[in-house]
Amino acid sequence: MTSIAIIGAGPQLGLAIARTFGSQGLDVALISRNRAKLDDLVGRLTTEGITAAAFPADVLDRDALTQALKDAAARFGSIDVLEYSPVAGLATTLATPAEAEPAQVQHEIEFQLYGAITATKAVLPAMREADAGTLLYTTGAGSIDPVPQVGNVNAAAAALRNWAINLHKELDGTGVQAAHVGIDVSIGTPAVPGFPTAQPEEISPVYWELHTTKRNQAELVFSL
Repeated sequence: MTSIAIIGAGPQLGLAIARTFGSQGLDVALISRNRAKLDDLVGRLTTEGITAAAFPADVLDRDALTQALKDAAARFGSIDVLEYSPVAGLATTLATPAEAEPAQVQHEIEFQLYGAITATKAVLPAMREADAGTLLYTTGAGSIDPVPQVGNVNAAAAALRNWAINLHKELDGTGVQAAHVGIDVSIGTPAVPGFPTAQPEEISPVYWELHTTKRNQAELVFSL
């Protein structure tokens, strides 16, 4: 039995990733702050024949996030794939590099980088013991080519990208894959006029490729 834990699971990319991996026989652990939304996703996946369960936790609550992953591992026997892509949403105040206060950057660091580190520390020891596993971290492409209007978010995303690629280097040869996914499109609906838009189902196969056929890659950027 194998499973994937999706942190930041929602009705767009998170659901698409769940379907991609679930259709290949993996059980799905869904983790986010909103229990009602998680239960809805579990119901939708269950009707499609995918085994899924909800484990509510806020990535800013490190103890709760760690416990959610422990509970998921206990439920499914192990966590074989971790995908990290939470969205701060209304909790984020956007700021340009010149305008940003340290606290505005700190909040994004807590949310993106520290949450990812916490999640990784909860699942990596078992993966290393098994000599197998996949760790996937998602950011917008602003982690690579930053945009001033979202300077504080880009800075934290760049920190996560740096850490994920460095983790890939550290884990080389261990059987555990770590990789960064940079998404250079709007997902589902256009966020900015004229900016490329892709549906979640077009993006999710990238994660399966990194788990299966592209395990030597530290990064994959999705663009149109």
